[in-house]
Amino acid sequence: MLSLRALRSSARPAAAAAVAFRQTARPFHSTAPRRVVHDVKSIDEFNSIIEKEPKVLVDCFAEWCGPCKAIAPILSQLSDHVEVKDKVHFVKFDVDQLPDLGQELGIRAMPTFIFFEDGKKVDEMVGANPPVLMNRVRSFAG
Repeated sequence: MLSLRALRSSARPAAAAAVAFRQTARPFHSTAPRRVVHDVKSIDEFNSIIEKEPKVLVDCFAEWCGPCKAIAPILSQLSDHVEVKDKVHFVKFDVDQLPDLGQELGIRAMPTFIFFEDGKKVDEMVGANPPVLMNRVRSFAG
């Protein structure tokens, strides 16, 4: 027969696992954020989005660009912000993967954010300045 001490020590790992599970469990009622910034892979895809969507924000970036990497999560969060998520379509493209598109848009520095409304370029912002970008996107969303 097991002693009380042996029984307690054998129950510890199971109790610890139950406690660890409870601490990491997430409720099912929470909704995952949308945070969608569509990654454009071709000029045809880009042109289709610009023609179809009424308001589009384009992030022109490069993989090697430090400021581009720094502002990417902010842009992702902004795409799910209540003021803009249903009003502005967010897209991005790597200027090294689509050099012809970068040249067509006149991209000279990264990151460059271009705002399109009804298929026409209406604004442009160069540089990774989160407060300025947030204000511009909010005013663009109207």
